[in-house]
Amino acid sequence: MGHRPDNAAALDTPMIAASSIDTHYLATCHDCDLVQQVSHCPVGGIARCARCDAKIYTPRHNGIENSLMLTLAALCMFVVAVSFPIMSMTIEGQTQEASLWSAVVGMEEAGMPELAILVFLTAIGIPFLKLAAMIYVLVPVRSGRRPPGLGWIFRLIGKAGPWAMTEVFLLGLIVAYVKLVDLAQVQLGIALFAFVAQMFLMAAADAALDRYSVWALLGPQRRATGVTDVRKLVGCHSCGQVLDLPERPRRHLVCPRCHASVHHRKPNSIARTWALLLTAAILYVPANLYPVMSVIYFGRGEPDTILSGVVTLVQAGMIPVAALVFFASITVPLAKLAGLSYLLLSVQRGWIRRPRDRTRLYRLIEFIGRWSMIDVFMISILVALVSLGAIATIEPGIGAVAFASVVVITMLASMSFDPRLIWDALETDHG
Repeated sequence: MGHRPDNAAALDTPMIAASSIDTHYLATCHDCDLVQQVSHCPVGGIARCARCDAKIYTPRHNGIENSLMLTLAALCMFVVAVSFPIMSMTIEGQTQEASLWSAVVGMEEAGMPELAILVFLTAIGIPFLKLAAMIYVLVPVRSGRRPPGLGWIFRLIGKAGPWAMTEVFLLGLIVAYVKLVDLAQVQLGIALFAFVAQMFLMAAADAALDRYSVWALLGPQRRATGVTDVRKLVGCHSCGQVLDLPERPRRHLVCPRCHASVHHRKPNSIARTWALLLTAAILYVPANLYPVMSVIYFGRGEPDTILSGVVTLVQAGMIPVAALVFFASITVPLAKLAGLSYLLLSVQRGWIRRPRDRTRLYRLIEFIGRWSMIDVFMISILVALVSLGAIATIEPGIGAVAFASVVVITMLASMSFDPRLIWDALETDHG
């Protein structure tokens, strides 16, 4: 449930009576930069921004303990998931097994080291580092200790979140299974069930953790006491700490709690986002024109583009899977390109209408960006599984490299865009 009136009050005037807010903490909204007073929020409630409705924090009962136990369980499942076959296929009396590792190795052996590195990082490397870092942070925090680098590591956990694509890899596995089930005998391995368990446990651990409380334990959140002019405050975009703006604007400011560089606005946000967006738009053309993979069956086969793969699924009667691939691989990249272009133009032209809706659009773009990796993961599994020499082989195509580049670059573009710019024109207009 939302909980705004008592715990997130906008500081609309530059002068604040310190005596009236001695018990309140200060926070700045991650999306619109509004300075707010944050006090008590009941467990299970949601403290939301008074202006753009973004979530500021959600108190959890025993959040640190519960998240730690779930993370430890997820790590155990991760070990099983990477140690055993995730799927096996039998065709013409020959059996081939595929695991998370073989999905990476298969891409490397097929002459696609770029895709091998990407699959390794997003499906194995970053999820493991996230689990290990969570344990490194939560164990000492639970016992009241602060080993070196705790704030820096906890900040990196948040940054790594979008790149840990366990759930996206699972959808890629489902699509690969559907493509193969009519061609061969496919069996699911124990690693798949461990992988699913790991995905749910990681999601539960993230949901159970109250990051605001962890940050407060690593370094107390600033109180409103003594603050007289909110225009001289700036919020850390990583941990939410509120700092004083330096008197000299060009002076480098570092958050004392998480050690992130703090800026009033992300440097060169518009120019960098446009550059990344145009690069992704250019790469989107070869990503759809060139084949993403070739299926060779008894020496015969044809290359498949993304769209032809969708058509093949429709002709095979696999309408739901075809819709999933079409949405993730064609609709989502186009929506990201169009949505970010609209946001950039609205900021550059100083539009003041519907800032909350534009902020929500930005959050949606951030959320959907990673799901386009379904095709890349599907190809990695098929390459590892269908490697039976003259009987059947699947080879990745150059289109897969271009498409993976589009996914990564559009994610970087959404990260480089500063949503606080949406609200600047509104403040200037009111000012």
